[in-house]
Amino acid sequence: MKEKDIRLVFDISLILKGVDALVEVAGGLLAFFVSKQFLVTLATLVTRGELAEDPHDVIAHYLLQAAQNFSIGEQHFAAFYLIGHGAVKLWLVIGLLRGKLWYYPVALVVFTLFILYQAYLFVFNASIWLVAITIVDMVVVALTWHEWRYRRRM
Repeated sequence: MKEKDIRLVFDISLILKGVDALVEVAGGLLAFFVSKQFLVTLATLVTRGELAEDPHDVIAHYLLQAAQNFSIGEQHFAAFYLIGHGAVKLWLVIGLLRGKLWYYPVALVVFTLFILYQAYLFVFNASIWLVAITIVDMVVVALTWHEWRYRRRM
């Protein structure tokens, strides 16, 4: 790829990561205000049709059971995690988009820590979404490394 194309992909990946960060912060804020009953009702609505077709559907039962067993402690952890994770990502994305050189090594360390944490989570929850997010994060790390090297040579 040409350097111009790599830099364009880097900028696009940062914008997408920024949008993801905003969604995480919004989701975290929402998690504080959503009641357990709302989650159970939502899960019931989402799974009703599938369970009518197949009363033994594993995924539908898992989703419904997860909503029913969701504790306040888990809710607060999810809210704090989403807000914190999203805020840190947003701060780094803004700094990288502004081209501040010192953000690059910080972003590389933080994004790598996120990848390691996601790999740890994968051990307990083999989720295809977790794999997809981790792959995207690995691409962003590689692009950040490339951009940092490029900017230091300028």
